[in-house]
Amino acid sequence: MADPLLVVRSLSKAFGREPVLDAVDLDVPRRSITAVLGPSGAGKTTLLRIVAGFEDADAGTVTLDGTTVVDGRRGVAAERRRVGVVPQEGALFPHLTVGGNVGFGLPRGGSASRQRVEACLALVGLAGMAGRRPHELSGGQQQRVAVARALAPEPSLVVFDEPFSSLDASLRTEVREQVVAAVRAAGATALLVTHDQQEALAAADRVAVLLHGRLAQVGPPDEVYRRPASLAVARFVGESVVVAVDARGGSALGPIEGSCAHTGGLAVVRPEQLRLSPEVGPGARATVVATRFLGHETMLTLRLADGSEVRSRAQLTWLPEPGHEVGVTVLGRCPVFEPNGTAG
Repeated sequence: MADPLLVVRSLSKAFGREPVLDAVDLDVPRRSITAVLGPSGAGKTTLLRIVAGFEDADAGTVTLDGTTVVDGRRGVAAERRRVGVVPQEGALFPHLTVGGNVGFGLPRGGSASRQRVEACLALVGLAGMAGRRPHELSGGQQQRVAVARALAPEPSLVVFDEPFSSLDASLRTEVREQVVAAVRAAGATALLVTHDQQEALAAADRVAVLLHGRLAQVGPPDEVYRRPASLAVARFVGESVVVAVDARGGSALGPIEGSCAHTGGLAVVRPEQLRLSPEVGPGARATVVATRFLGHETMLTLRLADGSEVRSRAQLTWLPEPGHEVGVTVLGRCPVFEPNGTAG
């Protein structure tokens, strides 16, 4: 990667005897959005806080826009790093107007600051709202004000700490799309910390999967989803059906085409790869256990011939009833892993 904006090398951190980050290496390209994805307790927020200057590292380095801000012994003060921070719930100052919040980090007064405030509010779709108070805004609007505040000083890097987790599900996608559009329009570089797989895959140019304090995989969203580096990554990033496959590619789901199916192992099948048919064909036979109609698709729980159960997501023109038998075929190639979870 040529000239990344953020370079993290061998970053480690422990609280007491509990390691939180273990020799993390991460490059963040300029003018891109990188999502750090992991479960609760994986070390995501600790990584963000060290990058922003709110936490000290035990070892390793962080270089931001060519300047080393963490070297394992000392760190550049947070206010001198030019890192904008968008916390989980916006954390707006209730006694200030929207314009006062956005302009908080800018020089006081002057037409240049006022113009910058208006420009940033326009970026997040809130033009003309500078005179309002935070309590007059919806939750989604408050979060967009927080984004405008972070972008206003033109920071080198903007970090987002679970920025949409407090929003209703119906609002989350809309606000996320508006925020991503604003970040891209500003030409900013962003680091997004999230535990939401869908959010990471939809918003980011690159996804860094952090498991147990270590980066398990870094790559474009489609690569991380379709070609996971390990069984642990496959199970965490999206829904998966894990089935044993023999040396000839046979499984309880029928034939599976995989990168190393000739050696046998564990195949990861995504629910959308399961094609169902009313007739039992050359694939596998399954019994419908339960169905959930989700509008644009149907989720089915299926019991296979070996007694195991799997879930399928499909757009069906017919809806099988529990107890009915259906045919199952696996579409496309599937990653196959050794029994210990490593790539074969």
